[in-house]
Amino acid sequence: MFDPDDLEAIREGRERWEAETYGPTLDRFGEREERFTTDTGGQAVDQLYTPEDVADLDHDGDLGYPGEPPYTRGVYSTMYRGRLWTMRQYAGMGSAAETNERYHYLMDEGQTGLSMAFDLPTQMGYDSDSAMAEGEVGKAGVAIDSLRDMETVFDGIPLDEVSTSMTINAPASVLLAMYVAVGDRQGVDRERLRGTIQNDILKEYIARNTFIYPPAPSMRIITDIFEFCAEEVPSFNTISISGYHIREAGATAAQEVAFTLGNGIEYVEAALEAGLDVDDFAPQLSFFFASHNNILEEVAKFRAARRLWYRIMDERFDAEDAGSKQLKFHTQTAGSTLTAQQVENNVVRVAYQALAAVLGGTQSLHTNGKDEALSLPTEQSVRTALRTQQILAEESGAADTIDPLAGSYYVESLTDDLESEAFDIIEEVDDRSGMRRAVESGWVQDQIQNVAFERQREIETGERVIVGVNEYTVDEDPEEDIEEVSEAEQRQQRERVPTSCHTSSTP
Repeated sequence: MFDPDDLEAIREGRERWEAETYGPTLDRFGEREERFTTDTGGQAVDQLYTPEDVADLDHDGDLGYPGEPPYTRGVYSTMYRGRLWTMRQYAGMGSAAETNERYHYLMDEGQTGLSMAFDLPTQMGYDSDSAMAEGEVGKAGVAIDSLRDMETVFDGIPLDEVSTSMTINAPASVLLAMYVAVGDRQGVDRERLRGTIQNDILKEYIARNTFIYPPAPSMRIITDIFEFCAEEVPSFNTISISGYHIREAGATAAQEVAFTLGNGIEYVEAALEAGLDVDDFAPQLSFFFASHNNILEEVAKFRAARRLWYRIMDERFDAEDAGSKQLKFHTQTAGSTLTAQQVENNVVRVAYQALAAVLGGTQSLHTNGKDEALSLPTEQSVRTALRTQQILAEESGAADTIDPLAGSYYVESLTDDLESEAFDIIEEVDDRSGMRRAVESGWVQDQIQNVAFERQREIETGERVIVGVNEYTVDEDPEEDIEEVSEAEQRQQRERVPTSCHTSSTP
């Protein structure tokens, strides 16, 4: 992109600046006493970036145009100038009726898509009256025990007018069947049902542990879902390949990309082995990433992930359909960064993380409530979180032009670095016979745990500042109103389990 003579002149100019301007100032005043590195990867951040740092950048091959390969600048040609990202607030609490009430509230406040959180027993395949569900019913999400519960959740919500993202994995086929059944009862054509099931079992073994079956049979269920959805609900995303939980468990930005796309490779290969054609199911694959505090690193991460997935699908799998090569993703702001101390600070954290997701070109976004380090979010904190997205969309100007940070010497250099590092990790995964084998051996988990341990050490020693936790602390915080699910509410849900349902201590 740059003339060699111009690059030489820039190189000489930088050397002069370092010697005559920067150097004397540095000698006199020094710099802040901290390491200048990316947030998680630890890559050194130089004091200045110039065209020399992106001298090898190929505009058409590495950037291109929005809606065109390699999709670095976005998967749609108009991006947010055509339509804003879908604003989802991850919600589900207590009973189906309470969740329905929260959904209506959020839609009245301007939410444009639903995101469904299930309680732990539902995620693990237990009915609410199982002994294994004791004390967890309706906490951290809604309890779903029957089709009646599912109908109650979506009472008054036309499924042909909203898209619904369901964070469900091991029992994903069951919850999807219930959703389709609700649509059938509403008279909605199955081709008009829109949404996503998470359905990402490998990530469960890596980061969350809410699995039911071993990896191999779980993979079979996933590919069966791919086939069913391609035939019956073609507008529904069959999987949300999730880096979010991997990042929340402690992974670096590059590991988040590598392990997430590595899982994607594993799912594609499993579907091909099952006899499916790549272009029949790959357009329905979607992804889910976290957005953390380092704005520019996160923007570069999203851009690198899009470019890398395009190259994987084009070169490794010979996909022909453009939709098969486009990495479409949902983003959630980082729950692991929220603090119980000085919870108002979380509003600021969430706003910056949301900005990073939008600058990085996300297709949908969930912003966390400020009080999620304490409990389920209250109506007030959920409204503030949604208003954060609306202010970002309507007032900030961040959505007015496509990929506004493209061409930044630093962002382009960091995009290249993250893509290269993620690619190297994927190659190592390949050497270990793929993600399933790498997960079964515990290698992936070890890589993440090592990073998490080092980050916690940095926090405890003060090397990594967490505002309100190890710096800028106060003696006490005001009490916060928190949402709680009472024992009476849990008992009522247990009593609603149909008597014909089988209950036991195993799923």
